Amino acid sequence: MPIHPEGWRFIPLFAAGTLLLFWLWSPLGWLGVLLTIWCAFFFRNPERITPSRDGLVISPADGVVQMIVDAPPPLELAMGDAPLPRISIFMNVFNVHVNRAPFAGKILKRVYSPGKFFNASLDKASAFNERMAVRLGLDDGREIAFVQIAGLVARRIRCDLGEGQTVRAGERFGLIRFGSRVDVYLPAGSKPLVMIGQTAIAGETVLADLASDEPQRQGEAR
Repeated sequence: MPIHPEGWRFIPLFAAGTLLLFWLWSPLGWLGVLLTIWCAFFFRNPERITPSRDGLVISPADGVVQMIVDAPPPLELAMGDAPLPRISIFMNVFNVHVNRAPFAGKILKRVYSPGKFFNASLDKASAFNERMAVRLGLDDGREIAFVQIAGLVARRIRCDLGEGQTVRAGERFGLIRFGSRVDVYLPAGSKPLVMIGQTAIAGETVLADLASDEPQRQGEAR
């Protein structure tokens, strides 16, 4: 399994700590081995096959669809205060944390906002937590926003996108460590095609179809 470059800053530190623990007391060393394996597992960077049909909004994160609500996009993106369909995907510490672009287009705005570190599963995390918000312009003039939100134990957001850059759907653009959430704001009138409780796969799961009038999914995944 490929490892994200960010992981090579931490895996050697975990391994060195493991050697120290073995020197201090061997049972602790085996705990260090488990933690080092988990660290490598956390930064795994698998290949994904992204659906290529026009109009599909793809999940930017691995995790569970936690909320589907109408909410105004982040103020810093200057997209207005009208509520838009928002899909929130929560990543726990065992999910792949590499994030991927949900749609092809041009990065119009990228804004980092410092903030709190509330549990990312709370709705108020969208407004108060540390976050990186991105405004994406589509070829047809519509726009999508996606927001990386730091969680209770997350302490670093990495976003490799720059304003004016063009991206492909499913293209890797960053990660959050260690446990967090990604919000996707769809164009007005879009119908989410996922349900609360559904497991999403970054770069593969279809969140919405902007070229279809298919009705919104109802109910919750079990």
